[in-house]
Amino acid sequence: MEADIVVAGAGHNSLITACYLAKAGFSTVLLDARSIPGGGAATEELLDPGFLIDTCSTGHTLIRSNPLLLNDELGLIGKYGLKYFEPDPVAHVAFPDGKQFTMYLDFEKTIEEIARFSKKDAAAYRRMSKEYDTVKSIFTAANFTPVGFGPSLDQRLAEHPQGKIWARRRAMSAWDIIKLEFEDKHIQAFMLWMAFQTFVWYDQPGTGMLAYSIFARQARSWSIPEGGSGRLTAGLVGFLEEHGGKVICDKVVSNLIIEDGRCVGVKTSDGDEYRAKKAVLSTVHIKHLIDMAPKELWPEEFHFGVETYNVGISGFAAYFTTKSPPVFDTELGPRSAVSAGAVGWPEDMLQLSLDIKLGRHITNVPWILVATPTLVDPNRAPNGGHTVKFLSAQSFALPAGSAGWDVVKHEVVDRQLAYLRQFMPSFTDDIIISRYVKSPEDIWATNRHMINGAFHGGDRGPAFSGPNRPVPGWASHRMPIPGLYQTGGTTHPGGSITGAPGRNAAIVMLQDLGVDTAGILS
Repeated sequence: MEADIVVAGAGHNSLITACYLAKAGFSTVLLDARSIPGGGAATEELLDPGFLIDTCSTGHTLIRSNPLLLNDELGLIGKYGLKYFEPDPVAHVAFPDGKQFTMYLDFEKTIEEIARFSKKDAAAYRRMSKEYDTVKSIFTAANFTPVGFGPSLDQRLAEHPQGKIWARRRAMSAWDIIKLEFEDKHIQAFMLWMAFQTFVWYDQPGTGMLAYSIFARQARSWSIPEGGSGRLTAGLVGFLEEHGGKVICDKVVSNLIIEDGRCVGVKTSDGDEYRAKKAVLSTVHIKHLIDMAPKELWPEEFHFGVETYNVGISGFAAYFTTKSPPVFDTELGPRSAVSAGAVGWPEDMLQLSLDIKLGRHITNVPWILVATPTLVDPNRAPNGGHTVKFLSAQSFALPAGSAGWDVVKHEVVDRQLAYLRQFMPSFTDDIIISRYVKSPEDIWATNRHMINGAFHGGDRGPAFSGPNRPVPGWASHRMPIPGLYQTGGTTHPGGSITGAPGRNAAIVMLQDLGVDTAGILS
């Protein structure tokens, strides 16, 4: 098969790039190893019929600031029916001493809730929000600009009156910011719970802005698509097919086709070839991409960059279909939230970070997300039922002598249930209809891009961000082999459902293909 653009992988970022290319008139074909497109933006009947479960991403807050949706550049909202809920409460979290905290879309209600623990912290939250409002457009613009295609974040901050202050803040760790700004350990713990939503080490330098990520949720909550995360994918596939593009699933890309030093297509594991007249786009993990072409075609610095690339923190997931939702018992009455969970004290979170770095198996529950999208989207489940997902961090390897993940993963979930039932006692076995558990091994097995079960594309510390992502010198989506481009979570600005790598890659490719982007990116 031949097309102008051949795409290896059909995650949401490569779909976005392909859609913009198709809008410009290029023929496109996308190949994906899974049986459905979307990568981490997928909704499946994983358990019982009619229960629609987000098997990876659920929250889409970050993509809401993408011009793709702000300006509805592909008609995903106006034509293809993509709609977002903004749940209220935004979040609810329980602490080890039994106290609990609820965050609301109403800013003043959130301030009041913080003030229950510390009036000083409530004032700090108000001040931080105002301060962040003055620079959030700068950080957003930097994320949605390909590296080298506009002012860098440092250059943008240099022109801001408070730029030097923000340069320091972003160079600090999220924990540095949190302990500087807040005094109450409950509020510190809640801020760490929020900061860890993207599975990045919150205590490493260069993560300071994670402490401010809460203000995106303050504005738009933990945005979730009506019908599930896969609705984003469905809209993109719909646009692509209407413009002549094609998505072919169950196709594992095994090799790049190189002729005269240029990438001209891909070969799949079943022996089929897909030829590209213009370019090849990859969303294959950079650790795998380098093995798909002869070693000598990649420069030495590229080999080193890939070898040292940190794939990130391994995830652990448990999915439930239930008769009723999790309900947290609090001193102020029952609470439920689409985005809820529990968190340990700051010292527990710092220990979690160290344990992950050292590869220690996590035997307690220092951080857990409990996602119940059916609280605002009841059509995801039949007969008044619910879908519930537990998400946590875990080591990839098990201690010597362990029974293996097939056994241990159920022990992990049983511990999580026992811990959470201190706060949500009505979430008993008799209301659980079915459950399905994914260890880090299982996550990797179901999506080869998620190496070691890490589903956020890799670490986003300074060594792996901006001009260093995925490899220093190769951060502008162009790969060392002519004709080959890269997008997805391993490229700027990183993983999560942002659509930024996809739109950024489209800007680069359209320019290289001689297309005026003014009529395409609008």
